Amino acid sequence: MPLYEAVHERLEVGAGTRVLGLRCGSGLALLMAASRGAAVTGVDSSSPERVRLARERLLPDGWGTRARADARIVEGSPSDLADPTAAAYTLVTAFEPIGCAPGDAEELGELLSAATPLAERGAAVVLVGWGPPERCATSAVLPGEGCGQGPRRDDLEEVAQRAGLRPDGSGRVACPFGYADVESAVRGLLSTGLFDAAVGATDVVQVCKELTEALHPYQRGDGTVWMPNVFRYLIARTG
Repeated sequence: MPLYEAVHERLEVGAGTRVLGLRCGSGLALLMAASRGAAVTGVDSSSPERVRLARERLLPDGWGTRARADARIVEGSPSDLADPTAAAYTLVTAFEPIGCAPGDAEELGELLSAATPLAERGAAVVLVGWGPPERCATSAVLPGEGCGQGPRRDDLEEVAQRAGLRPDGSGRVACPFGYADVESAVRGLLSTGLFDAAVGATDVVQVCKELTEALHPYQRGDGTVWMPNVFRYLIARTG
């Protein structure tokens, strides 16, 4: 949430903003943008469960007809949104950080290539990466070499440039992960999708056991789990 709030504040997201959220997950960032008055669209192909949760968050009955008309969640890719009659997006966000899953930077580049034609000229595009490993406690418990080593300093810039975008500012935001207990932390981390390959290679019971052991150093005396992290974001612009 601190990351989403910092980006929304810096880009003055509000009424008149049309947001396209790539790999939108469970839709929290879009929900926060919608609460500021933005019209939001999310796309995600990674998990039907997370897409379902995003729809529940963004399209509840209590929001009323106007709010539902200004929110859309699509299970698929940006190419599924192509509509010559639709207004162009003014902001494209990719809040899922790169730097852990193999090939995630290349995958993001492909998504951006499909998404940027849907945005207006000069629209802001936000990319996110993990901060230095020594400032990201969560990197120690996530699978894969990428998280342990951390992304290179210019990873986000390279992704943006390959997609034909021009960098236009960056920032860092402290985003601690806090959970009521170890069990909640395990569920929360598994929901990121970063452990899917490990679960497929072994089984969820074994992964939960290993993750529980890895979380012990971050469990406080009252049983809560607290992991300080820093994320870096890049703001780029469409041509």
